[in-house]
Amino acid sequence: MQSGAGVQRMSRKQQLLKRHRRNKRIALLIGLLMLVVIGVLVAWWLPPVLAVLLWAAHEAWFADHLFYSPKDSYEYAFPVGSEQPGLRLEAGQLLCDTPLAADETLIVGVELKSSWLGRFLDPAVDVLGLEIPDRQVFERGVAGRRYLNLTGAAEALSAGSVRLRARFCRIKGQPTLWRLRQPDYRLHRVMVIAPHADDAELAAFSLYSQATESWVVTLTAGEIEAEHYQQMGLPRAEAARLKGRLRAWDSIAVPRWAGVPETQCVQLGYFCMQLQAMHAAPDQPKASREADLSDTRLFRQFNGFALPGDVDGAPTWHNLIADLRALLLKARPQVIVLPTPLLDPHADHICAHAAVLEALQGLEWQPDTLLGYANHLHDNDRWPMGDSGAGVALPPRFDAAVEMVPCSFPLSLSQQQDKAMALGMMHDLQPPAPFKRRVRRWLQQLLAGRKPSPYGENEFFRKAVRRHELLWVLKQD
Repeated sequence: MQSGAGVQRMSRKQQLLKRHRRNKRIALLIGLLMLVVIGVLVAWWLPPVLAVLLWAAHEAWFADHLFYSPKDSYEYAFPVGSEQPGLRLEAGQLLCDTPLAADETLIVGVELKSSWLGRFLDPAVDVLGLEIPDRQVFERGVAGRRYLNLTGAAEALSAGSVRLRARFCRIKGQPTLWRLRQPDYRLHRVMVIAPHADDAELAAFSLYSQATESWVVTLTAGEIEAEHYQQMGLPRAEAARLKGRLRAWDSIAVPRWAGVPETQCVQLGYFCMQLQAMHAAPDQPKASREADLSDTRLFRQFNGFALPGDVDGAPTWHNLIADLRALLLKARPQVIVLPTPLLDPHADHICAHAAVLEALQGLEWQPDTLLGYANHLHDNDRWPMGDSGAGVALPPRFDAAVEMVPCSFPLSLSQQQDKAMALGMMHDLQPPAPFKRRVRRWLQQLLAGRKPSPYGENEFFRKAVRRHELLWVLKQD
């Protein structure tokens, strides 16, 4: 991946946010003018009442960061031969004439049309007839093609016991089935590349907790945005160093919950949101933005062995590549799990992908498979939509020029609970949400029917503790 492409993807996210904020300011200005007119022509006390009601309505129904029209159909290109005939929907029953295997990734395309209630309450498709029913949620006002994830439902689907029930929407026409066969990656040596502590757990806890052998490699200490620790009375730089040390500890300790040996959990200690600057000038050290540090070794103290970057502790791209090369040769992973810039616009995630590809160039060991993940999206900050424990439908995508190969892993309830506990150990997910966000969630629970996660207040408990983990095959030998 070229750095220019990464910058372009990041700028797209910034452009979407800029347009969203501009439109929001225009709408606010128009609303204020209308309230002034109402106050002059009707009654002086009416504008404050209307302002409170409009604010509550905005927070409940219109506060999602959705940077596309819900009427847009998702566009995906799946591998040739993966589309399977013989799937049909009859009186709500999903019937399939094709024999299915339990370990296959199963994707079902459906055309959805929101009801008027579906503009205020989240439209969803209930998948019934499973041991535990599923509900996959979509955008309010949805009108177009969407993709259900039925991975793990092969037995029920083959038996003809699966039923689909639309909630605040209707299913138009007949569905389409794609069946994607992949090796059982849990039988391989797996290395998860995490730009920050918790990225590995969010994306691939189920996979790395079950793999024959797992390594978790975290690239940065994640020390910035340490306001929670400043509230303890620490100066800004000390708070950032404390947060970085805690997250460095998390990156080593939390995978132990999943059975990964301490010697196979590695923290490289580079500085948060500086990977892009390191990539642009590979031989120049890039100090922490907030911790008043230019030496990575403070955050590497929990590692079980030395790495090339330990010699001088310089936060350079060259050191990062040398560290990754040494780790790849030591672990010799058959499967590498890393962020994919096809979906994830976070600058550190884009650069983590680029660093792994560069480290692999000319290396004597090459993995069989690269699996990508997205913990952030360009277009929809709420995805995966729906509640904790629900299935993970495919994310919004509007470019069928690039083939996408989903690879989904089903999680049992006990696996979901273990994943939730792993996330709960992460210090970055523990501080309470800001007051405004708590009020917004209360209004959404009251007016929009959204449920809080039983596992924790942070939004990632809702997003990540699900029936599925969804990865993408980027390379397969």
